[in-house]
Amino acid sequence: MRHYVRPEGLPPVNGYSHAVSFSGSVIAVSGQVPVDADGQLVGKDDPARQTRQVFENLARVLAAAGARMDQVVKLTVFLTDLADLAEFRRIRDEYFSTGQPPASSLVQVSALINPDFRVEVEALAAAS
Repeated sequence: MRHYVRPEGLPPVNGYSHAVSFSGSVIAVSGQVPVDADGQLVGKDDPARQTRQVFENLARVLAAAGARMDQVVKLTVFLTDLADLAEFRRIRDEYFSTGQPPASSLVQVSALINPDFRVEVEALAAAS
């Protein structure tokens, strides 16, 4: 896997790579939302708790598919409130290497499937 964090002539980044190349199989992970194993919302009005639950869910689904968080090559992030972005980034950086982060897209949405969800993350990972 090769990370192109900031190729020459491109702007600085904040926790993502402009591109990641890899060989092998791809694991596509559906959007993970802030619910626990019982399907209960975690952190109704707490974006930090919601974000942490999303990344814990992502780690679990990757493990089930035989992959790890360091094999994630692309994240797509959906936030309902950009005021949550700094907290999201802080927690994301606990789960991913800041030296070799995945490529990433961020979309602000008006709502997610449950109006109490503040964050959803889908991912692509490179399988070994």
